[in-house]
Amino acid sequence: MPSMTTSKVSRWDQHGREHIVHVRKSGVQRQLTCDTCDWRKGVQFLPWLKAEEHLAEVHQATVDPTAS
Repeated sequence: MPSMTTSKVSRWDQHGREHIVHVRKSGVQRQLTCDTCDWRKGVQFLPWLKAEEHLAEVHQATVDPTAS
């Protein structure tokens, strides 16, 4: 059984609310899960880009907290 690793993509909307999509990796498959709306998607390629797209399109969350 492959090991499971987890990371996250977080962005802030214009109202100062944080939105997070968790990226769980098991083998070559990644499972994306949004904390805000419980959206889920299985992807194989570019999971962080798909997470960023979801946050921008659905939640209008585009401010990266790690950017200076």
